[in-house]
Amino acid sequence: MKIDFIALSVPFFFLFIFIELAYGSWKKEKYYRLNDTLTNLSCGVGQTVLGLWLKFYFVFLMFFFYQYRVFTIPNTWYTWILLFLGVDFCYYWFHRLSHEINAIWATHVVHHQSEEYNLSVALRQSWFQTLFSSSFYIPLPFLGFDPAMIASIVAINTLYQFWIHTKVIKKLPEPIEFIFNTPSHHRVHHGTNPKYIDRNHAGSLIIWDRMFGTFQKEEEEVVYGITTPLKSWSPIWANLHYWKDITRISFLSKRMSDKVLTYLKPPGWQPKELGGRQYAPEVDPTYQKYDTPVSKRMSVYLILQYVFIVGVTSYFMFFGKPIVAEGVDQFTVIRTIYIAAFIILSITSIGFLLESKKISAVIEYFRIICFGGISFLFLRETYAFYAVILIGSLSLVSLIHFTTLVFAKRNPEIVEA
Repeated sequence: MKIDFIALSVPFFFLFIFIELAYGSWKKEKYYRLNDTLTNLSCGVGQTVLGLWLKFYFVFLMFFFYQYRVFTIPNTWYTWILLFLGVDFCYYWFHRLSHEINAIWATHVVHHQSEEYNLSVALRQSWFQTLFSSSFYIPLPFLGFDPAMIASIVAINTLYQFWIHTKVIKKLPEPIEFIFNTPSHHRVHHGTNPKYIDRNHAGSLIIWDRMFGTFQKEEEEVVYGITTPLKSWSPIWANLHYWKDITRISFLSKRMSDKVLTYLKPPGWQPKELGGRQYAPEVDPTYQKYDTPVSKRMSVYLILQYVFIVGVTSYFMFFGKPIVAEGVDQFTVIRTIYIAAFIILSITSIGFLLESKKISAVIEYFRIICFGGISFLFLRETYAFYAVILIGSLSLVSLIHFTTLVFAKRNPEIVEA
Protein backbone atom coordinates (compact mmCIF):
# COMPACT_ATOMS: atom_id res chain seq x y z
CA MET A 1 0.00 0.00 0.00
CA LYS A 2 1.34 3.40 -0.97
CA ILE A 3 1.94 5.75 1.96
CA ASP A 4 1.40 9.48 1.44
CA PHE A 5 3.98 10.89 3.83
CA ILE A 6 2.99 14.50 3.11
CA ALA A 7 -0.70 13.94 3.85
CA LEU A 8 0.06 12.07 7.06
CA SER A 9 2.36 14.90 8.19
CA VAL A 10 -0.25 17.67 7.94
CA PRO A 11 -1.40 17.44 11.61
CA PHE A 12 2.24 17.66 12.71
CA PHE A 13 2.79 20.74 10.50
CA PHE A 14 0.04 22.57 12.35
CA LEU A 15 1.19 21.27 15.73
CA PHE A 16 4.70 22.65 15.24
CA ILE A 17 3.35 25.92 13.84
CA PHE A 18 1.27 26.28 17.01
CA ILE A 19 4.31 25.49 19.16
CA GLU A 20 6.42 28.09 17.34
CA LEU A 21 3.61 30.62 17.67
CA ALA A 22 3.30 29.92 21.42
CA TYR A 23 7.07 30.11 21.87
CA GLY A 24 7.18 33.46 20.08
CA SER A 25 4.39 34.78 22.29
CA TRP A 26 6.27 33.60 25.39
CA LYS A 27 9.48 35.26 24.19
CA LYS A 28 7.54 38.35 23.03
CA GLU A 29 8.80 37.77 19.49
CA LYS A 30 6.34 38.37 16.66
CA TYR A 31 7.10 35.54 14.27
CA TYR A 32 3.63 35.50 12.71
CA ARG A 33 1.14 37.92 11.17
CA LEU A 34 -2.38 36.62 10.47
CA ASN A 35 -2.63 37.95 6.90
CA ASP A 36 0.80 36.62 5.94
CA THR A 37 0.24 33.25 7.60
CA LEU A 38 -3.15 32.65 6.00
CA THR A 39 -1.70 33.53 2.59
CA ASN A 40 1.15 31.07 3.15
CA LEU A 41 -1.37 28.38 4.01
CA SER A 42 -3.57 29.31 1.04
CA CYS A 43 -0.67 28.81 -1.36
CA GLY A 44 -0.03 25.41 0.23
CA VAL A 45 -3.71 24.48 0.05
CA GLY A 46 -3.87 25.41 -3.63
CA GLN A 47 -0.75 23.38 -4.32
CA THR A 48 -2.37 20.40 -2.57
CA VAL A 49 -5.47 20.64 -4.77
CA LEU A 50 -3.58 20.89 -8.06
CA GLY A 51 -1.04 18.38 -6.77
CA LEU A 52 -3.69 15.65 -6.91
CA TRP A 53 -3.36 15.79 -10.69
CA LEU A 54 0.24 16.96 -11.06
CA LYS A 55 1.64 14.09 -9.03
CA PHE A 56 0.38 11.79 -11.78
CA TYR A 57 2.59 13.72 -14.19
CA PHE A 58 5.57 13.03 -11.92
CA VAL A 59 4.68 9.33 -11.62
CA PHE A 60 4.18 9.06 -15.38
CA LEU A 61 7.65 10.51 -16.06
CA MET A 62 9.31 8.18 -13.55
CA PHE A 63 7.68 5.01 -14.93
CA PHE A 64 8.12 6.08 -18.55
CA PHE A 65 11.90 6.40 -18.20
CA TYR A 66 12.14 3.39 -15.88
CA GLN A 67 11.09 1.12 -18.75
CA TYR A 68 14.24 2.27 -20.61
CA ARG A 69 16.50 1.85 -17.56
CA VAL A 70 20.18 1.07 -18.00
CA PHE A 71 20.31 -1.14 -14.89
CA THR A 72 17.82 -2.74 -12.52
CA ILE A 73 18.94 -1.58 -9.10
CA PRO A 74 17.84 -3.91 -6.27
CA ASN A 75 15.95 -2.70 -3.22
CA THR A 76 18.61 -2.84 -0.48
CA TRP A 77 19.57 -0.61 2.45
CA TYR A 78 22.47 0.93 0.54
CA THR A 79 20.16 1.58 -2.44
CA TRP A 80 18.10 3.87 -0.21
CA ILE A 81 21.24 5.77 0.81
CA LEU A 82 22.39 6.14 -2.80
CA LEU A 83 18.91 7.25 -3.82
CA PHE A 84 18.74 9.77 -0.99
CA LEU A 85 21.97 11.32 -2.28
CA GLY A 86 20.72 11.17 -5.87
CA VAL A 87 17.40 12.84 -5.08
CA ASP A 88 19.07 15.57 -3.05
CA PHE A 89 21.61 16.16 -5.83
CA CYS A 90 18.83 16.46 -8.44
CA TYR A 91 16.87 18.77 -6.14
CA TYR A 92 19.91 21.02 -5.70
CA TRP A 93 20.18 21.55 -9.46
CA PHE A 94 16.47 22.12 -9.88
CA HIS A 95 16.49 24.62 -7.01
CA ARG A 96 19.58 26.39 -8.28
CA LEU A 97 18.29 26.69 -11.84
CA SER A 98 14.91 27.86 -10.54
CA HIS A 99 16.79 30.95 -9.34
CA GLU A 100 18.74 31.32 -12.59
CA ILE A 101 16.08 30.80 -15.29
CA ASN A 102 13.10 33.16 -15.46
CA ALA A 103 10.52 30.59 -16.57
CA ILE A 104 11.34 28.29 -13.64
CA TRP A 105 11.67 31.20 -11.20
CA ALA A 106 8.11 32.18 -12.17
CA THR A 107 6.94 28.92 -10.57
CA HIS A 108 9.31 29.04 -7.59
CA VAL A 109 9.01 32.72 -6.64
CA VAL A 110 5.84 31.97 -4.63
CA HIS A 111 7.91 30.29 -1.93
CA HIS A 112 10.01 33.43 -1.43
CA GLN A 113 7.28 36.09 -1.31
CA SER A 114 6.59 36.08 2.42
CA GLU A 115 8.26 38.91 4.32
CA GLU A 116 8.24 36.79 7.48
CA TYR A 117 10.17 33.64 8.24
CA ASN A 118 8.39 30.91 10.16
CA LEU A 119 7.20 27.34 9.73
CA SER A 120 4.12 28.41 7.76
CA VAL A 121 6.46 29.69 5.01
CA ALA A 122 7.49 26.07 4.39
CA LEU A 123 3.90 25.40 3.31
CA ARG A 124 3.88 28.35 0.89
CA GLN A 125 4.38 26.40 -2.32
CA SER A 126 3.93 27.12 -6.02
CA TRP A 127 0.97 25.52 -7.74
CA PHE A 128 2.88 24.73 -10.94
CA GLN A 129 6.43 24.00 -9.81
CA THR A 130 6.02 20.22 -10.25
CA LEU A 131 5.74 20.73 -14.02
CA PHE A 132 9.39 21.86 -14.03
CA SER A 133 10.89 20.05 -11.04
CA SER A 134 9.78 16.56 -12.13
CA SER A 135 12.09 16.50 -15.16
CA PHE A 136 15.17 16.96 -12.96
CA TYR A 137 14.60 13.50 -11.43
CA ILE A 138 14.49 11.69 -14.80
CA PRO A 139 18.12 10.41 -14.53
CA LEU A 140 17.17 8.34 -11.47
CA PRO A 141 14.61 5.98 -13.07
CA PHE A 142 16.72 5.91 -16.23
CA LEU A 143 19.62 4.57 -14.16
CA GLY A 144 17.34 1.92 -12.68
CA PHE A 145 15.99 3.21 -9.35
CA ASP A 146 12.47 2.07 -8.57
CA PRO A 147 9.93 4.93 -9.19
CA ALA A 148 8.10 4.10 -5.93
CA MET A 149 11.35 4.48 -4.01
CA ILE A 150 12.06 7.77 -5.81
CA ALA A 151 8.63 9.14 -4.87
CA SER A 152 9.20 8.16 -1.22
CA ILE A 153 12.61 9.83 -1.02
CA VAL A 154 11.35 12.97 -2.76
CA ALA A 155 8.59 13.17 -0.12
CA ILE A 156 11.12 12.68 2.70
CA ASN A 157 13.37 15.34 1.21
CA THR A 158 10.39 17.72 1.12
CA LEU A 159 9.46 16.92 4.73
CA TYR A 160 13.04 17.55 5.88
CA GLN A 161 12.83 21.11 4.62
CA PHE A 162 9.85 21.97 6.82
CA TRP A 163 11.80 22.41 10.07
CA ILE A 164 14.48 24.67 8.60
CA HIS A 165 11.95 27.48 8.07
CA THR A 166 12.30 29.00 11.52
CA LYS A 167 14.08 31.80 13.36
CA VAL A 168 13.76 29.98 16.69
CA ILE A 169 16.78 27.75 16.02
CA LYS A 170 19.90 29.87 15.68
CA LYS A 171 23.04 27.82 14.99
CA LEU A 172 23.61 24.09 15.43
CA PRO A 173 26.94 22.35 16.21
CA GLU A 174 29.51 22.93 13.47
CA PRO A 175 29.61 19.33 12.11
CA ILE A 176 25.84 19.52 11.49
CA GLU A 177 26.10 22.99 9.95
CA PHE A 178 28.88 21.74 7.66
CA ILE A 179 26.97 18.77 6.24
CA PHE A 180 23.24 19.44 6.55
CA ASN A 181 20.93 22.22 5.49
CA THR A 182 19.91 24.05 8.67
CA PRO A 183 17.66 26.98 9.63
CA SER A 184 20.70 29.27 9.56
CA HIS A 185 21.62 28.22 6.01
CA HIS A 186 18.06 28.43 4.76
CA ARG A 187 17.43 31.84 6.29
CA VAL A 188 20.20 33.06 4.01
CA HIS A 189 18.43 31.50 1.03
CA HIS A 190 15.26 33.50 1.77
CA GLY A 191 17.10 36.80 2.17
CA THR A 192 16.82 39.80 -0.15
CA ASN A 193 20.19 41.12 1.03
CA PRO A 194 22.40 41.31 -2.11
CA LYS A 195 25.05 39.04 -0.56
CA TYR A 196 22.38 36.40 0.16
CA ILE A 197 20.67 36.37 -3.25
CA ASP A 198 20.82 32.97 -5.01
CA ARG A 199 22.73 31.19 -2.25
CA ASN A 200 22.24 27.94 -0.31
CA HIS A 201 20.01 25.97 -2.68
CA ALA A 202 20.35 22.72 -0.73
CA GLY A 203 17.48 20.44 0.10
CA SER A 204 18.81 18.25 2.90
CA LEU A 205 22.59 18.46 2.43
CA ILE A 206 24.46 21.76 2.26
CA ILE A 207 27.51 19.95 0.84
CA TRP A 208 26.27 20.57 -2.73
CA ASP A 209 26.42 24.33 -2.20
CA ARG A 210 29.91 24.03 -0.75
CA MET A 211 31.00 21.89 -3.71
CA PHE A 212 29.51 24.09 -6.46
CA GLY A 213 30.28 27.53 -5.06
CA THR A 214 26.82 28.71 -3.97
CA PHE A 215 27.31 28.56 -0.20
CA GLN A 216 26.95 31.66 1.96
CA LYS A 217 27.22 31.73 5.74
CA GLU A 218 24.62 33.67 7.73
CA GLU A 219 26.29 36.90 8.83
CA GLU A 220 24.27 40.11 8.73
CA GLU A 221 20.58 40.08 9.72
CA VAL A 222 18.41 38.60 6.99
CA VAL A 223 15.66 40.68 5.33
CA TYR A 224 13.02 38.34 3.93
CA GLY A 225 10.90 38.42 0.80
CA ILE A 226 11.61 39.21 -2.84
CA THR A 227 13.31 42.30 -4.25
CA THR A 228 10.03 43.59 -5.69
CA PRO A 229 7.46 42.88 -2.94
CA LEU A 230 4.24 41.16 -3.96
CA LYS A 231 1.97 43.44 -1.87
CA SER A 232 -1.02 41.15 -2.13
CA TRP A 233 -2.70 38.41 -0.09
CA SER A 234 -4.15 36.70 -3.16
CA PRO A 235 -2.73 33.17 -3.69
CA ILE A 236 -3.79 33.28 -7.34
CA TRP A 237 -1.92 36.53 -7.97
CA ALA A 238 1.05 35.13 -6.03
CA ASN A 239 1.28 32.31 -8.57
CA LEU A 240 0.71 34.43 -11.68
CA HIS A 241 2.27 37.85 -11.09
CA TYR A 242 5.79 36.99 -12.25
CA TRP A 243 4.46 35.36 -15.42
CA LYS A 244 2.76 38.67 -16.16
CA ASP A 245 6.02 40.56 -15.58
CA ILE A 246 8.20 38.47 -17.87
CA THR A 247 5.48 38.18 -20.53
CA ARG A 248 5.24 41.98 -20.61
CA ILE A 249 9.03 42.28 -21.08
CA SER A 250 8.93 39.63 -23.81
CA PHE A 251 6.10 41.48 -25.59
CA LEU A 252 7.98 44.81 -25.45
CA SER A 253 11.23 43.28 -26.73
CA LYS A 254 11.90 44.12 -30.38
CA ARG A 255 13.99 41.12 -31.40
CA MET A 256 12.57 37.60 -31.49
CA SER A 257 15.71 36.29 -29.81
CA ASP A 258 15.15 38.66 -26.88
CA LYS A 259 11.51 37.60 -26.61
CA VAL A 260 12.68 34.02 -26.10
CA LEU A 261 15.65 34.93 -23.89
CA THR A 262 13.31 36.73 -21.50
CA TYR A 263 12.12 33.30 -20.35
CA LEU A 264 15.56 31.69 -20.31
CA LYS A 265 17.71 34.40 -18.73
CA PRO A 266 18.04 35.02 -14.96
CA PRO A 267 15.51 37.11 -13.01
CA GLY A 268 16.13 40.82 -13.59
CA TRP A 269 17.28 40.34 -17.18
CA GLN A 270 15.81 42.49 -19.94
CA PRO A 271 17.06 43.76 -23.33
CA LYS A 272 19.31 46.81 -23.42
CA GLU A 273 16.61 48.98 -24.99
CA LEU A 274 14.43 48.28 -21.94
CA GLY A 275 17.16 49.16 -19.45
CA GLY A 276 19.36 46.06 -19.40
CA ARG A 277 19.93 43.67 -16.51
CA GLN A 278 18.53 44.84 -13.16
CA TYR A 279 20.38 43.68 -10.05
CA ALA A 280 19.15 43.30 -6.49
CA PRO A 281 19.18 46.68 -4.72
CA GLU A 282 20.60 47.25 -1.27
CA VAL A 283 18.17 46.72 1.57
CA ASP A 284 16.16 49.87 2.34
CA PRO A 285 16.24 50.34 6.15
CA THR A 286 13.09 52.50 5.99
CA TYR A 287 11.00 49.93 4.10
CA GLN A 288 7.74 48.92 5.79
CA LYS A 289 6.37 45.42 5.25
CA TYR A 290 3.14 45.16 3.32
CA ASP A 291 0.28 45.01 5.80
CA THR A 292 -3.47 45.54 5.85
CA PRO A 293 -5.56 46.11 8.97
CA VAL A 294 -7.91 43.30 9.99
CA SER A 295 -10.38 43.81 12.83
CA LYS A 296 -10.43 41.39 15.76
CA ARG A 297 -13.90 40.21 14.79
CA MET A 298 -12.80 39.54 11.21
CA SER A 299 -9.65 37.80 12.45
CA VAL A 300 -11.75 35.38 14.51
CA TYR A 301 -14.03 34.76 11.53
CA LEU A 302 -11.11 34.10 9.17
CA ILE A 303 -9.43 31.70 11.60
CA LEU A 304 -12.65 29.72 12.07
CA GLN A 305 -13.23 29.59 8.33
CA TYR A 306 -9.70 28.38 7.80
CA VAL A 307 -10.32 25.53 10.23
CA PHE A 308 -13.19 24.48 7.97
CA ILE A 309 -11.07 24.90 4.84
CA VAL A 310 -8.28 22.78 6.28
CA GLY A 311 -10.83 20.12 7.19
CA VAL A 312 -12.23 20.03 3.65
CA THR A 313 -8.71 20.02 2.20
CA SER A 314 -7.71 17.12 4.46
CA TYR A 315 -10.69 15.14 3.19
CA PHE A 316 -9.67 16.03 -0.36
CA MET A 317 -6.08 14.85 0.21
CA PHE A 318 -7.16 11.41 1.39
CA PHE A 319 -10.30 10.78 -0.67
CA GLY A 320 -10.07 13.01 -3.76
CA LYS A 321 -10.00 11.05 -7.04
CA PRO A 322 -8.54 12.60 -10.19
CA ILE A 323 -10.15 12.03 -13.57
CA VAL A 324 -7.18 9.93 -14.71
CA ALA A 325 -7.58 7.39 -11.88
CA GLU A 326 -8.83 3.96 -12.89
CA GLY A 327 -12.11 2.54 -11.66
CA VAL A 328 -13.56 5.90 -10.55
CA ASP A 329 -17.26 6.47 -11.23
CA GLN A 330 -18.52 9.74 -12.71
CA PHE A 331 -20.17 10.94 -9.50
CA THR A 332 -16.92 10.59 -7.53
CA VAL A 333 -15.10 12.64 -10.17
CA ILE A 334 -17.80 15.33 -10.06
CA ARG A 335 -17.56 15.44 -6.27
CA THR A 336 -13.78 15.77 -6.43
CA ILE A 337 -13.95 18.61 -8.94
CA TYR A 338 -16.64 20.41 -6.92
CA ILE A 339 -14.65 20.19 -3.69
CA ALA A 340 -11.46 21.28 -5.48
CA ALA A 341 -13.28 24.30 -6.94
CA PHE A 342 -14.72 25.12 -3.52
CA ILE A 343 -11.25 25.05 -1.93
CA ILE A 344 -9.81 27.39 -4.58
CA LEU A 345 -12.84 29.68 -4.20
CA SER A 346 -12.31 29.69 -0.42
CA ILE A 347 -8.67 30.72 -0.44
CA THR A 348 -9.47 33.34 -3.09
CA SER A 349 -12.21 34.77 -0.88
CA ILE A 350 -9.89 34.80 2.14
CA GLY A 351 -7.37 36.86 0.15
CA PHE A 352 -10.04 39.37 -0.87
CA LEU A 353 -11.27 39.68 2.71
CA LEU A 354 -7.73 40.32 3.96
CA GLU A 355 -7.37 43.12 1.40
CA SER A 356 -10.91 44.47 2.05
CA LYS A 357 -11.79 44.30 -1.64
CA LYS A 358 -15.21 45.73 -2.50
CA ILE A 359 -16.28 42.47 -4.10
CA SER A 360 -15.16 40.38 -1.11
CA ALA A 361 -18.60 40.27 0.58
CA VAL A 362 -20.32 39.00 -2.59
CA ILE A 363 -17.69 36.30 -3.11
CA GLU A 364 -17.82 35.25 0.55
CA TYR A 365 -21.61 34.88 0.53
CA PHE A 366 -21.33 32.77 -2.62
CA ARG A 367 -18.60 30.67 -0.98
CA ILE A 368 -20.74 30.02 2.11
CA ILE A 369 -23.60 28.83 -0.11
CA CYS A 370 -21.19 26.50 -1.94
CA PHE A 371 -19.95 25.26 1.43
CA GLY A 372 -23.49 24.23 2.36
CA GLY A 373 -23.80 22.51 -1.01
CA ILE A 374 -20.94 20.16 -0.15
CA SER A 375 -23.20 18.25 2.26
CA PHE A 376 -25.39 17.02 -0.61
CA LEU A 377 -22.36 15.44 -2.30
CA PHE A 378 -22.39 12.75 0.38
CA LEU A 379 -26.01 11.61 -0.05
CA ARG A 380 -24.83 8.32 -1.52
CA GLU A 381 -22.78 7.55 1.59
CA THR A 382 -23.99 5.79 4.72
CA TYR A 383 -23.15 8.84 6.81
CA ALA A 384 -25.09 11.23 4.49
CA PHE A 385 -27.52 12.40 7.17
CA TYR A 386 -24.72 13.40 9.54
CA ALA A 387 -22.78 15.12 6.73
CA VAL A 388 -25.83 17.18 5.73
CA ILE A 389 -26.51 18.20 9.33
CA LEU A 390 -22.88 19.00 10.20
CA ILE A 391 -21.86 20.89 7.07
CA GLY A 392 -25.26 22.54 6.73
CA SER A 393 -25.05 23.78 10.33
CA LEU A 394 -21.51 25.09 9.85
CA SER A 395 -22.50 26.97 6.71
CA LEU A 396 -25.54 28.48 8.46
CA VAL A 397 -23.41 29.62 11.40
CA SER A 398 -20.87 31.07 8.95
CA LEU A 399 -23.64 32.90 7.11
CA ILE A 400 -24.93 34.48 10.32
CA HIS A 401 -21.43 35.29 11.60
CA PHE A 402 -20.36 36.93 8.35
CA THR A 403 -23.60 38.93 8.10
CA THR A 404 -22.93 40.42 11.55
CA LEU A 405 -19.47 41.43 10.32
CA VAL A 406 -20.90 43.14 7.25
CA PHE A 407 -23.49 44.89 9.43
CA ALA A 408 -20.80 45.98 11.90
CA LYS A 409 -18.64 47.37 9.11
CA ARG A 410 -21.52 49.45 7.77
CA ASN A 411 -22.45 50.57 11.28
CA PRO A 412 -19.12 50.91 13.15
CA GLU A 413 -20.72 52.89 15.98
CA ILE A 414 -22.74 49.79 16.97
CA VAL A 415 -20.02 47.17 17.18
CA GLU A 416 -16.29 47.42 17.69
CA ALA A 417 -14.55 47.28 14.29
